[in-house]
Amino acid sequence: MVAISKPLPELFFVKPCKPNNNNPPNFPTIPLIDLSRSDSKHLLVKACQEFGFFKVVNHGVPMKFISKLESEAIKFFSSPLSLKQKAGPPNPFGYGNKRLGQNGDFGWVEYLLLNAKLDQKNPPFSIFDENPEKILRIVKDYVTAVKKMACEILELLADELKLKPRNVFSKLLMDEQSDSVFRVNYYPPCPDLQEHETKGKKLIGFGEHTDPQIISVLRSNNTSGLEISLRDGSWMSVPPDSNSFFINVGDSLQVMTNGRFKSVKHRVVANSSKSRLSMIYFGGPPLSEKIAPLPSLMEREEASLYKEFTWFEYKKSAFNSRLSDNRLGLFEKRLEKITTP
Repeated sequence: MVAISKPLPELFFVKPCKPNNNNPPNFPTIPLIDLSRSDSKHLLVKACQEFGFFKVVNHGVPMKFISKLESEAIKFFSSPLSLKQKAGPPNPFGYGNKRLGQNGDFGWVEYLLLNAKLDQKNPPFSIFDENPEKILRIVKDYVTAVKKMACEILELLADELKLKPRNVFSKLLMDEQSDSVFRVNYYPPCPDLQEHETKGKKLIGFGEHTDPQIISVLRSNNTSGLEISLRDGSWMSVPPDSNSFFINVGDSLQVMTNGRFKSVKHRVVANSSKSRLSMIYFGGPPLSEKIAPLPSLMEREEASLYKEFTWFEYKKSAFNSRLSDNRLGLFEKRLEKITTP
């Protein structure tokens, strides 16, 4: 359980938005894509361009991998705080709570952050005295299956964009030096939140941000809380669906497509009565990989919107920023308008 003294500090609350009675938000439908269908390539690209976020079914990840890992994760987060703290503090990997990063971001959350290159040396596995090898195998099975699905999606996107080779994106995740991470977030119920909910306040679980990597694959239980930012600045609640996976376009993929695909800003708000568990695979490139718009994707005389940077440079910049900062802003080119006399 996340321990915070009462009353709840204001820094944990989302500032309520002013209602727009003249133009109430018309929330769209989250794109749902069946990966087994022949039209999935077109729908994937459309979703990446218009939303930067979608959910997939017939994803090929065995449900037994999902249920086993979820069961172990709940068991871990239900453990005494003294035991969980043996797996922390996160530096950067391990167990943490409340504090998100080093720059003043807080949330009503506990988490485990792991290097996707899983081995016995990862701190969380060392605290399981009974059978750490079993826990490691369960996590590996899940991460391997989700990574395969992420690569399939990236290759379908490349096919539809007519990019050669078709693994132009997925090879960055498959590289032995891929800097991918796996995160499990646990949002405990917060009974003290009830009185604030009646006033329209929401408790921050994980503050608004975009994902800096190439692609993110999210699976959560049946508790709501995930919200995405729409183009008009309003926030839309994403209905939970424990049988599907939600996919986020990352900042790096937005750059590689020269802005064609959109990295969506999202956040999680806490619940007063139910816990929420989410498991996220963040597919990242090798640290030395240069990130820039793909020349094969650029149309004639199309200007690059971004400066070239390495993943290490962008990761370092993101680590030194607040969650809500426009982290890509530092790498955008300021294109000057050319006027004729």
